[in-house]
Amino acid sequence: MNKKIILFLMILLLSLTAIYAQESQNTKKKDTLTIGVDLMSRYIFRGTELGGASPSIQPNLAYTRGKFTVGLWGAYAINQTAASQEADIYATYAVSEKISITLTDYFFPTDDGNYKYFDYDKLTTVHLLEASISYSGTKKLPLSFLVATNFYGSDPIRLNEDGTRKGIQYSSYAELGYSFKRFDAFIGFNLTKPNENIGESGFYGDTFGVVNLGITAARKVKITNTFDLPLTFSLITNPQAQKIFFVFGISL
Repeated sequence: MNKKIILFLMILLLSLTAIYAQESQNTKKKDTLTIGVDLMSRYIFRGTELGGASPSIQPNLAYTRGKFTVGLWGAYAINQTAASQEADIYATYAVSEKISITLTDYFFPTDDGNYKYFDYDKLTTVHLLEASISYSGTKKLPLSFLVATNFYGSDPIRLNEDGTRKGIQYSSYAELGYSFKRFDAFIGFNLTKPNENIGESGFYGDTFGVVNLGITAARKVKITNTFDLPLTFSLITNPQAQKIFFVFGISL
């Protein structure tokens, strides 16, 4: 693994540890542990289908203390022939009530078990590290945004003119969202333009533009006097790839 990346991660870990310690001293809030699972008809990530055209089981676990959250998230296709599974780790720091910074380690294991989780070599790893910042909006102006950039790992590569490896694309994505009374609307943009003339491709798409456009609605179905079942419905389009998805989900 690149020494600069190791140094960066060590500094980040020490910084988060210091933040966590400070929050532990200053906050009177109790620790919060949340566990859940979503059952989705399809796994669509920022306008791209990653679940091999299969329903997806998506477990999640998060621990929060003060402004600091660490969590685990996964996606596992029900269809055994699906090519993509996922097991992620993330850390989030709430800069303010509305603004958060997140570091995510995406990992894509294979069903046959032929992978090495602790392989972080830049040429062979299937980990993908992303840094992002998000704003959640206010009640008066429920406008949210997200900006995310891949900075290490299995991001698509950049090439020199002779076809040799130059580095990674640093694929970047931005999303705007707006919450209406009965649904949420969103639009997401690929901010990276690979050079197709020399054989490059993109993580979100092959040119600048809209790759994630749609709406999401949620409701709760009353099952018993003490239990409501949360349901979500999303209409998702990717104008650049000319794809459309209608996704249904259940949260437990």
